[in-house]
Amino acid sequence: MNVSRRDEDGPRRVVVGVSGSLGSLAALHRAVAEAGRLGAEVLAVLAWEPPGGEFGYRRSPCPPLLAAVRDAAAGRLATALGEAFGGARPAVPLRSLAVRGQTVPVLVGLAGRPDDLLVVGAGRGLLRRGLRPSVAAGCLRQAGCPVLAVPRPALQHDLDALHRRHFWHLPEEPVPAR
Repeated sequence: MNVSRRDEDGPRRVVVGVSGSLGSLAALHRAVAEAGRLGAEVLAVLAWEPPGGEFGYRRSPCPPLLAAVRDAAAGRLATALGEAFGGARPAVPLRSLAVRGQTVPVLVGLAGRPDDLLVVGAGRGLLRRGLRPSVAAGCLRQAGCPVLAVPRPALQHDLDALHRRHFWHLPEEPVPAR
């Protein structure tokens, strides 16, 4: 009997990185649209690490703290899914998974089949780019499947501009009289 790869490994998947940011929620909506078009299921993934990273945790492990961080990550993912869909279920099969690990290796590892589609949010401000490598760029370099990088929504650009304006133009506070 001739069995296709999809039959062996389950239905086609659209894997999407979700952090709770507006950009990741836009990526989640796009992933659902792509899954509907492809007849696929969506796997929404939030990657998390212990405070201080894996190296810091190995130096001074604290299982109760690790459990609290894991539970917080699962809660953040559930909240993001609730906010994205307003409590309703999308029209495609959707599974969610909070995974311990760095974001790019986790996403690339889960979207490991050639017929998977990996969807990530793209575009960050200059400051964030300088502090942390881009997840979208890392996924584009390392993934063995197609990657769809969804641009930041216009609302995020407006919010960033408002924040910059507020940050750089703070009124001087009067010095209290003695």
